[in-house]
Parts: sequence; C-alpha cells; structure tokens
Amino acid sequence: MNKDLLEMGCSVGITNMVMQGKWKFAIIHFLSEGPIRFGELHRALPNIRQGYLTQQLRELEKDGIVHREVYKQVPPKVEYSLTEIGLEFLPVTQAMEEWGKKYIKLLQQTFDEKGE
Repeated sequence: MNKDLLEMGCSVGITNMVMQGKWKFAIIHFLSEGPIRFGELHRALPNIRQGYLTQQLRELEKDGIVHREVYKQVPPKVEYSLTEIGLEFLPVTQAMEEWGKKYIKLLQQTFDEKGE
C-alpha cells in the first residue's frame, strides 16, 4: 500500500489520487465481474497500450485495490481481481455508470436538437 497517501489528510483527495489515471475506473468496472486474465482485460480495453495497462494495474495493486494472483504453471497464468476494499468501491463506479448514461442521453438530445 502507498504510505504517502496518509499525508494527504483529505479523504476525497486520497480517492482522487488512488483513482487518478485514464483507465482505472474502466479496469475496476471489468474486474467487478470477477477475476480476469491480463489478455482478456486488454481485449476488453482495446484502446489502451499494453504497457499502460500494466502500469495502471500495478498502481491499483500497490494501493490495495487490485489483487494479482500468479499461478505457477506452464505457460504462466496471472489473474487480477478486486480486493475487499476494491469491492467496496463498486457503488461509486455503479453511480458513475448511471450518471454517464444520463449524460449520454443529454448529449444526444442536445445534438439532435441542433441537427448535428
């Protein structure tokens, strides 16, 4: 876990720091469905570079949100899943999903009215 976060002193600031990154919310969304292998996650997020996905997963693992399970077999198998505290974050992502759906409708209405 990242000890530097303790110095923040603001719970909203800590949440922002942990979840900072273009893909972290999407990663958490896909992990909410259960453990997933790296390749499956990469296919689910086709616009992310492999190295950046690795970086985002490492940061989430370091912050205790994601668990990385390495299976000792040939070929090697690695699965990612949400930790207990990661699972507790799911209502936040679900609320964001609902808000996003409403916002998409607003955007569609706005552009439909303008004829764009």
